[in-house]
Amino acid sequence: MEGTPRPEVTPRPEASAAAAISAMDDLIATSMVAQQEFARNLGLSPTDLICFAYVLQAGDTPVTAGDLAARAHVTTGAVTGIVNRLERGGFVTRQPDPADKRRVRVVAVPEAAQRVRAVYEPYYALLAQLFATYDPEEVAVLNDWFTRAGALAAAYLAESCGP
Repeated sequence: MEGTPRPEVTPRPEASAAAAISAMDDLIATSMVAQQEFARNLGLSPTDLICFAYVLQAGDTPVTAGDLAARAHVTTGAVTGIVNRLERGGFVTRQPDPADKRRVRVVAVPEAAQRVRAVYEPYYALLAQLFATYDPEEVAVLNDWFTRAGALAAAYLAESCGP
């Protein structure tokens, strides 16, 4: 947002790793409740919403049911039910994979994608306002931390809970 005046940078209180982990736990718990509410408002289960989010995140990259099962950490049988519900709800369509006629790709319905974005955009706008109170260097550190913590969480999940 170049040209947009940035609010004054908030002084940062000292914190320990334990305090940061505690704050992260609070954020995760609140985010889980928010996901449940967002899903309920859209007529979805949280797992269905997570899978739809993965389809949206993929953009133009083809997503298969197997991809969704791996990302959501559910069985291929469970993901079939998820894709069926998403399709019945008008969130996705199935398209044949041109490279392998036995597989299908899961594609977001544009109107459904917009409905989901409408739920999240006000929240993301608030987050953007919060990020605007940080220096670019601080945002870079936050981005690095989120990226590395996400990779660490995914690796820990795969290692401790299996595929």
